Order: sequence, then C-alpha cells, then structure tokens
Amino acid sequence: MRPSSHSEISSARARARLEPSDVGLPAGSGTRRVKGLRREEVAVLAGVSADYYVRLEQGRETNPSPQVVGALGRALRLDADARTHLHRLAGLSPRAELGSPRDHVHPDLLRLLDAFPDAAAYVLGPAFDILATNVIADALLEPFDGETNMPRILFTHPRARDVFPDRRLVTSATVYALRLNAARFSGVPEIDELVQELLEASAEFRALWEDQKAGGLTRAFKVFVHPEAGRIELTYESFDVRAAPGQELLVGSAAPGSRSAQALTYLASMAAPRR
Repeated sequence: MRPSSHSEISSARARARLEPSDVGLPAGSGTRRVKGLRREEVAVLAGVSADYYVRLEQGRETNPSPQVVGALGRALRLDADARTHLHRLAGLSPRAELGSPRDHVHPDLLRLLDAFPDAAAYVLGPAFDILATNVIADALLEPFDGETNMPRILFTHPRARDVFPDRRLVTSATVYALRLNAARFSGVPEIDELVQELLEASAEFRALWEDQKAGGLTRAFKVFVHPEAGRIELTYESFDVRAAPGQELLVGSAAPGSRSAQALTYLASMAAPRR
C-alpha cells in the first residue's frame, strides 16, 4: 500500500499527528527523535507485526486485507473521510463502520431534528430503529404503542394496515433499504436478527426480501391515517451525516396550507417531546 505523495492521510503523516497519550499508550522515557507515534506503536494498536507495518508504510506490501486497513484507520484515529481515502489508496472499497455506541445519536442529527418544527422528523439507526423523534413524529407514531423499529411496525403491528393505507409502497421501500444496509454494514447483529425474525414472522416480508432488490430511503410520498388527526399526506426526504454511518434523519413535510399541514399543527399541540 504505497501512499500517494499528495495524500494528507499517509500513515507516516498520520503517525506524526499523534502522541502516545492520544491513543492510551505510555509516553516512555527519553526524548523521541521524531514527533508522533513510532511504527512499532502503530503496529501494536493495529494488531499486526512491526515488520508487516513497516512493509505497508514503505509500499513493499501491496495487498493488505480490508480488515488490516480498517485496523490501521482506527489505530491512527482517522475520521470517516480519511478512512475511506486510506482504503482507496490500498485499492479497496471500505466497509462502512458504525459509530459506538450504536444508539448514540450524532449531535449534528439532533440539531437537524430540532430544525423542523412543522414536520415529522426522526433519526433512524441501521436496522431502522427509531433513535430520536421531534414532537410531531412522536405523536404520529403514537398508535404503535411504543414499538420503535419501523420494519417491525410495518410487518407485525396489528394497527399498521389502518395507519398506512398505501402499505405496499412503504413496505417495499423499507425492505429494499434494509437490504442495502445489510450489505453496507454486513455482520451487524441488530440487522441480522431483525431480518431473521421477520422472515419467520411475515410471509409479506419474506417475499419482498427474496426479491433481492436494494435501494436507499430517498424522497418518498407517504400517507398516514392517524386515529385523532385523520389522513395526513407527507413528502419525505432523508439526510445523513458522514461522521455517523448508519444513522439518518427522515423528515416528512406537508404542503403549506393543506389539510395535512393543519393536522401536523394539531399533532404538535397535543404531543409532548420525547427522546
């Protein structure tokens, strides 16, 4: 893996930006000849031999595995963009990595969440668990009695057919997006467990999953029938943050002045914030 001479994330430069204390290592005694981490220290952090790491940094090892490149990115405390670039320098397509802990909503998404006082906004995790809501989204989802996973709501909750009159559109988009996440975040337990659960619980889910189609949660039109607010027609947009792979913000807005917009105002007035 020979770093580009123009790259700002070569392992040598990344080492120079870190001190042992930055990564939980003792500083040791004596004066360091060069600033930053030693090659041996990076090797320990990445779980590879010092000789192998030297060959990587010098470009004499040309076929590192995705696991090794990922371990180096973590050892060097690279951000999401830098990790992606490191994989590309190695000729690899990076596997997306989830933040930790997985139920911690990124602050940028929380700020976005509160920026839509007239829309239904909520943050989803990689298995489409609802991690946070604004007031309107909280009220809109009230019929589901505290269930916080969207695929489980759609395929197993007894009130789903009443609330979603256009279920076929909603369910297919959700399953295809879940399949996309299953590929992006392969081996994530909550996705695998949810898929297995729904394959056994729902013939409808099983048929859609076996379609083998995949696609993101892009712009979509959804209809809700709320038990108190009535029919609500919303256009949804999705947003994500690079620093929080697997988390995305969905925002459903109504046409200004429409009956649906009035219904959202009513939901806001009757709801209390919940996180």
